[in-house]
Amino acid sequence: MKNEKNRVAFMSILAAVFLTGFKLIVGVFTGSLGILSEALHSALDMVAAAITYFSVRISDKPADSDHQFGHGKVENLSAFIETILLLVTCIWIIYEAISRLISGDFHIEVSIWSYVVVVSSMIIDITRSRILKRTALKYKSQALEADALHFSTDIWSSAVVLVGLIFANFGIFYADSIAALAVAVIIITVSYRLGKKSVDVLLDRVPENTFQQIENAVKNIKEITHYHNIKVRSSGADTFVEINIHVAPNLNIREAHEISNRVEIEILKVIERGDIHVHIEPEE
Repeated sequence: MKNEKNRVAFMSILAAVFLTGFKLIVGVFTGSLGILSEALHSALDMVAAAITYFSVRISDKPADSDHQFGHGKVENLSAFIETILLLVTCIWIIYEAISRLISGDFHIEVSIWSYVVVVSSMIIDITRSRILKRTALKYKSQALEADALHFSTDIWSSAVVLVGLIFANFGIFYADSIAALAVAVIIITVSYRLGKKSVDVLLDRVPENTFQQIENAVKNIKEITHYHNIKVRSSGADTFVEINIHVAPNLNIREAHEISNRVEIEILKVIERGDIHVHIEPEE
């Protein structure tokens, strides 16, 4: 598991390094703000991919005396940092695009390399986002999911830049700046989704639908007369659950323990990587 996550994260760094250099060279050569904005976006993707790589390595470390719930939240913190980096990208893109639209200063030389870099970027981004998404779902890694969002965002933003280049090829140069603004809007949208999800985990918000899934798993165990105080928190790929159950007062310790084990088994059917703590009380 650990080797696969590390390998996928490292390949994302290599992809981001290649795309950043390629876009920067072509963007400077052509003067295209759309391509330059994409180069900056890829540069931040490169930083984000590096953060993801190191966070994935740290998050898989076992719990210790200083981190008794493990190191999983390093991934959530990494995803939040990536959100900030994406928003920084937007500030520069919006400023530069509006400045060009106001001044009317458009210096763009559309060449075959403009199209090559954008199309190549889209192909690489599609490949990497699919691999990252598949691995993120497999191991419930929010850091890899954030990286997948970065690359999937690049696909859409590259498509917008491609449209801007096509218009610029027909002399409609302001379309490049409008394309850059469209890229910024896409990035802001993705940043909000990613940032909200990261902050929710960092603030120990109950994962969506998890509470209801736990209740559905427990309420069908007929030996439980009552349950309460369900508490859920996430840390990386792990989910920690606490629950109090009431059983008949005449049960012995072994019987009560067997019911507790059934509760854990049923909850783990709906929570793939769970740490379940069941407190048993006699029904008054």
